[in-house]
Amino acid sequence: MLDELDIVILTIISAAIAAGSQYFMKNSIHKFRLNISGIISLLKNKWVMAGIGMYLLGSVFYLFALDSGELSFVYSIFSSTFIFVLLISYFVLREGISKTRLLGTALIILGILVIAFTY
Repeated sequence: MLDELDIVILTIISAAIAAGSQYFMKNSIHKFRLNISGIISLLKNKWVMAGIGMYLLGSVFYLFALDSGELSFVYSIFSSTFIFVLLISYFVLREGISKTRLLGTALIILGILVIAFTY
């Protein structure tokens, strides 16, 4: 049985890996069409497969966190994925971040802290 800190760490690792997987999938999906040959090509693409592999790896960490923690707690901490995606979007993909998104992300951070410190 893991303690609370281990559960939080596993969940945050899972969220970071999941966010990284989204980057790989987003960065390579524009090359494909939504048809049978496009889907087959998509499944042969190393970057898409890397993203799917990362997502599966993140799911393994998430499952271990779920095994020891309450679903409502673990899932709330997993919302840190939004934070990692925002950072990847801004710093790696050079996407613009609106004030509204920053405010929303700040609220997510606040919610995670409230849940983490009251568990």
